[in-house]
Amino acid sequence: MLKNKKIAIIGTGNMGEALLSGLISSGSSDPKNIICTDVRENKLKSIQEKYGVHTTADNVKAVEASEIIIYAVKPQIIASVLKETASCLDMSKLIISIAAGVPLVAIESCLNKELRLIRVMPNIAAFVKESASVIAAGGKATQEDIKLSLAIFDSMGKSIFLKENILMDAITGLSGSGPAYIFLIVDAMADAGVKVGLSREDALFLSSQTVLGAAKLLIETKEHPGRLKDMVTSPGGTAIAGIHTLEKGGLRTTLMNAVEAATKRSQELGEIMIKNFSNEQ
Repeated sequence: MLKNKKIAIIGTGNMGEALLSGLISSGSSDPKNIICTDVRENKLKSIQEKYGVHTTADNVKAVEASEIIIYAVKPQIIASVLKETASCLDMSKLIISIAAGVPLVAIESCLNKELRLIRVMPNIAAFVKESASVIAAGGKATQEDIKLSLAIFDSMGKSIFLKENILMDAITGLSGSGPAYIFLIVDAMADAGVKVGLSREDALFLSSQTVLGAAKLLIETKEHPGRLKDMVTSPGGTAIAGIHTLEKGGLRTTLMNAVEAATKRSQELGEIMIKNFSNEQ
């Protein structure tokens, strides 16, 4: 599907390179069909040598030569980069933004023309090709555009299509910010291991591997988490004693509140982005 598509990755920072790595290592795309841009010459040289792709510091040149344009730049500069390349964008190109917190309506207002737009919310696990990515489509995007986007982001993890764009803030609060919650939980579990006598190294390994194994078990068995929890908790046993303590401490409520707070903050930042984009018109 992607093999013969000309792809431009505008900005090859951490997330841009993670995406590039996924496309190449999965065989989804041919290096000769990818062109990457960045403001850092040393970064472009490193990317070219490591992946065998074309590189340039000229965003306009990259956009002109490509069918699929992926904007992987920081939210603070995406408006200026979009304007820089706007003259080269038309309905013949699929335009994908992974700029966190920038709604499709902001991009549409910035470019002010009919375009095939896609917004994607990946997460930091893209670095190890385990991102949970969510794809939302603009009004002019086609079913083929959605399929292409899913294929691109499946190369660096798992992706789903979101029919309701207004839920993208909820996605940001859950899976976009979610790795931070898990890191905190793993760190706390490792601290607990140290408290009961384990070495820091062993405690951190066991904590991390336990989270990984539990997540894999959920995904592969497709069992409800409550059922898997019941499989671990025996009457009068250790696990149920630990769960009782977690419930007493309000773990569920705290996590639910964290996702809700992150969602609200994403909404606030999105509104700020829309205003900022409008002010630059």
